Amino acid sequence: MEIFKFGGASVKDADGVRNLANIVRDYKQTELLIVVSAMGKITDKLEALAFAYLEQSEQTHSIFEEVKHFHFSLIEELFEGKNNTVYDDVANTFVEIDWLIEDEPDNDADYIYDQIVSIGEVVSTKIVAAWLNETNNKALWVDARNYIKTDNSYREGKVDWDKTYQTIQRDLLPEMQKNIIVTQGFIGGTSENYTTTLGREGSDYSAAIFASCLNASALTIWKDVPGVLNADPKWFDETEKIAQLSYHDAIELTYYGATVIHPKTIKPLQNKGIPLFVRSFIEPEGSGTAITKESNPLPVPSFIFKVNQALISIFPRDYSFIIEENLSTIFELFHQYKIKINTMLNSAISFSVSVDDDEEKIKKLIAALSTQFTVKYNKNLELVTIRYYNQQTIERVAVEKDILLEVKSRHTCQMVMKNKA
Repeated sequence: MEIFKFGGASVKDADGVRNLANIVRDYKQTELLIVVSAMGKITDKLEALAFAYLEQSEQTHSIFEEVKHFHFSLIEELFEGKNNTVYDDVANTFVEIDWLIEDEPDNDADYIYDQIVSIGEVVSTKIVAAWLNETNNKALWVDARNYIKTDNSYREGKVDWDKTYQTIQRDLLPEMQKNIIVTQGFIGGTSENYTTTLGREGSDYSAAIFASCLNASALTIWKDVPGVLNADPKWFDETEKIAQLSYHDAIELTYYGATVIHPKTIKPLQNKGIPLFVRSFIEPEGSGTAITKESNPLPVPSFIFKVNQALISIFPRDYSFIIEENLSTIFELFHQYKIKINTMLNSAISFSVSVDDDEEKIKKLIAALSTQFTVKYNKNLELVTIRYYNQQTIERVAVEKDILLEVKSRHTCQMVMKNKA
């Protein structure tokens, strides 16, 4: 039994859906569950729709029409005539948003976000399942919200693993023997049958949840790159594919911001010893990258770049030491304003952190910190993380840069830097 996950880039158009079916065709003899993301950039469009609706913008209906037009145009390109049931299935799914945006918002913003943005995955999987059946790949569409059970933390649903495991084993496992299962990434359901999402880019995590609960033999994530690279090609002209990664190194890379895999994906797989393969849907015959329990060091240094960073430095007003009591207060405020720390460094009388520069959140955080501390704030910075660094790799990324903060451990170096004036 295997789990495949296809991201939005793999199904961004009709050719992408056809290519997915071609890949799946080679696994007809395998019990297979496919997790599919929203198509192309539709999640961004649905986010814009959710925010427009919450703000009661006059753009609300025009954005929604764009979303519908994209999907129906893609369906028309795939299916001859208009007799396929996918037309009605997709139209009925969009009715859920029609009903919601008819009235003014009267619920929590995060709840509304989840009800709107989740529709992208529902629609994409209905189209993919219909096309697989059209091309003689016997497929069954299932609703992930019936299987992945979460609490009511909208936009960051926390998985109830016991309920999820029991439901998948009882209701989904028998279906695996009869059909290719097509389901959604990114979404779950509460005990009251409300939709939750698992956090942006959470489809990888969904695939890992299904893999763990089904005791799958492997999970393959199909990407537009040949595997896990040692750097993002948009930052480096020359990159190298890493053939094999340990779970540990994969967790480290995702924690520091490597975007090829969602950070939560590894743990459920590691717990069950399930290998994760990252392969190219453009060149599906390629070997890709294997992520397993084998703990060999990375063969090459890996570079992770995060831009749009802010450096926040916090000082006691009376020059007393930064001690546990101060840190407890500081961390509580970061938690309260939902700001994730990307790296940090403390000295006797200062505590500095690099965070994603979310202006509204940081403004509130600094106001709260300033009631007790002196706070300095720099923006328009970048954070570079090097796994298995050496001095040569540090010099490579520091050309024409001023380093404002540097943190080193045995295998990892992080630097917050800005362009030289």
